[in-house]
Amino acid sequence: MARTLNGRVLSEVVWTDGAIWTKRVALVALGIAAMAIAAKVKVPFWPVPITMQSFVVLSVGAAYGMRLGAVTLLGYLAIGALGFDIFTSSSASNNGLAYMMAGTGGYLVGFLLAVLALGALARIGWDRSPLKMAGAMLIGEVLIFLPGVLWLGHLYAADKGWAWVMEWGLTAFLPAEALKLALAAVLFPLAWRAVGRARG
Repeated sequence: MARTLNGRVLSEVVWTDGAIWTKRVALVALGIAAMAIAAKVKVPFWPVPITMQSFVVLSVGAAYGMRLGAVTLLGYLAIGALGFDIFTSSSASNNGLAYMMAGTGGYLVGFLLAVLALGALARIGWDRSPLKMAGAMLIGEVLIFLPGVLWLGHLYAADKGWAWVMEWGLTAFLPAEALKLALAAVLFPLAWRAVGRARG
């Protein structure tokens, strides 16, 4: 069994029935829907918009692999660019490319980088160990926040200062992101164990 699972990601071993293109289209649609829903479900009483979107984005990368994960994320961004209200703080009047080029733009770029990284790391088995999955999630978080903070700084640092950028673009998110990292580090190895038992 170990040989048959090597080099594969979760979506390739959990759903094995049906035509491959039907499966891919369904997975992309499911991933886009999950990202859109996660973007809109916010933790109340937090100074910044905390959602489960980064967790879903990173999970899609790990579960789908690089290529399908990237297609899913690009599909999500394309729908948002067309003006649909699917981003965290978008609205009927604040959406599309104008919204994407504002403060959230760097984080959206980071989403794509993180999906590619998680997909590559999952392909070599990092999502099967709690410690390695935590490391993969940490890499993904860095890839999300690095361009996010840099773009936020480009827009606002001259006016508000870098301390403001770091506080509202990074520091305020860290406790919630740590919890998401821990959750993924538990869930993905458990999912692989369940697959192993089902195939054993």
